Amino acid sequence: MRKAIALSLENIKNGGGPFGAVVVKDGKIISTGVNRVTSNIDPTAHAEVNAIRKASRKLRTFDLSGCEIYTSCEPCPMCLGAIYWAHIDKMYFGNTKSDAKNIGFDDSFIYDEIALKPENRQVKTIQLLPDEAIKAFEAWKNVEDKVRY
Repeated sequence: MRKAIALSLENIKNGGGPFGAVVVKDGKIISTGVNRVTSNIDPTAHAEVNAIRKASRKLRTFDLSGCEIYTSCEPCPMCLGAIYWAHIDKMYFGNTKSDAKNIGFDDSFIYDEIALKPENRQVKTIQLLPDEAIKAFEAWKNVEDKVRY
């Protein structure tokens, strides 16, 4: 956790946001990540996502079972989703989402939006061509040697 916190402080000095993350397996650091949203001009370049991407490349797998993540702040919905999709076993965090809200990083509206029906969300959401889109899912069902994730 101290490494994640140190990364968050160092990242501020390097023009990034106050967030750091560390992926650990078997007690050893596999990867680190910091928030590079503004410097990379990438809204997905959060510390946790960057650390997960690096860990996956290093371990050559999208399944990070057996890993833990230490993050300087309770993850936003996107990062939490990435942690679940990566199958990380355990998460530790320092600051809470309320702490983040108090310095201008308020993601509570996203949590609220997720709970709504798509047609009630702030981002206009319209389903198009479901009869055509379903064909890819039907084809996927028939793939015998697919890699599940």
